[in-house]
Amino acid sequence: MKDLRADFPLLTRHPEIVYLDSACTSLKPQAVLEAERAYYAEFGACAARSSHSLGRQAGEHAEKAREQVSRFVGAHSHELIWTRNATEGLNLVACGLDYSKRRQVVTTEMEHHSVLLPLLRLREEGRIELEILPADSEGQVPLARWQPAIGRSTALVVTHSLSNVTGTGQPVRELAKLAHDAGALLCVDGAQGVPHQRTDFGRDKIDFLCFSAHKMLGPNGIGALVVSPSQQSRLRPLLAGGGTARSVSLQKVEQADGILRFEAGIQHYAGMLGFAAACAYLQRLGMDEVERQGRELGARLDEGILSAGGRIYGPGSGPSGLRTFNLPKAKPHDLGLLLDQRHIAVRSGYFCAQPALNALGAGGGAVRASTYVYNTDGDISRFCDELSRLAPLYS
Repeated sequence: MKDLRADFPLLTRHPEIVYLDSACTSLKPQAVLEAERAYYAEFGACAARSSHSLGRQAGEHAEKAREQVSRFVGAHSHELIWTRNATEGLNLVACGLDYSKRRQVVTTEMEHHSVLLPLLRLREEGRIELEILPADSEGQVPLARWQPAIGRSTALVVTHSLSNVTGTGQPVRELAKLAHDAGALLCVDGAQGVPHQRTDFGRDKIDFLCFSAHKMLGPNGIGALVVSPSQQSRLRPLLAGGGTARSVSLQKVEQADGILRFEAGIQHYAGMLGFAAACAYLQRLGMDEVERQGRELGARLDEGILSAGGRIYGPGSGPSGLRTFNLPKAKPHDLGLLLDQRHIAVRSGYFCAQPALNALGAGGGAVRASTYVYNTDGDISRFCDELSRLAPLYS
């Protein structure tokens, strides 16, 4: 992939920075910033509410954005609900389903807190029975562990398409079949998977797909939940308010049809346009090329971390160029701060996935380096060189 740094204003202003924290939040290209600016500068009104020309323009652009983002994940525009982020979508699914007939939810210990915390709360409230599958020593949950856990009492299966700890994923298509054969539904946390590999909601027969713009070059504060129309009617919205009802009296409320009943209040219209611009940018690059680059940079990270004496958690070889590691005797936050002094940005701590780190033997936390499309071989060389210089401090 060609050097894309000129497309990213932060990197042109700060060419000394090596940004390796994209699994937390990615940088934004100029095209995304321009799309957001255009909303505020050119029409800036309420979409789908005001009938004046500015409102109509806002509505047209918002619907085009919905079409662009839904196409990016192999879905239709009437299947995409705008959310603040993947976390909101995951909460909407977990808390919006009816568990009166089937009470079991199956997930794994390798999930992000945004999956685990809503489910643990539902368990505490006595609304569900929660089955949490253990991972092997590399953080993988083989299909053989899923098969006996999913049965006629299972309402929902929830997992990630790519882990934010190991950078490797679950067999989504196979899990969809297992769930559907048992009469259950599959919810996929796509926060890491959608930015780094080709995702196809329809092909993979996913029931609920949650993802966030900010991890895929888009704005903060906007995400999406993709739901087929047949399942939309089974979900109870988290919020009620403006735009969610067709008719309101003090005696009776008629809810809006389809996705609109989930989108309460004025929406993040600038974020929608920025999200669509991010999808268009990634489509121009080609998701196969994005995945190829992630794998190559990840392999380079492996070499540098191992040569510095580090331990990598997970099997490696994932498509996202994400590696979680520790150096012997080094505290993760100390190492992160020392790298920052050398203008290399990484994440340290638990990455909102503490049970996953515990399962991998990193109970004290770890360091995570995660690449994206703007990273180069030179960035990885600098990271590896600095890590090698720091390693003797902890020998």
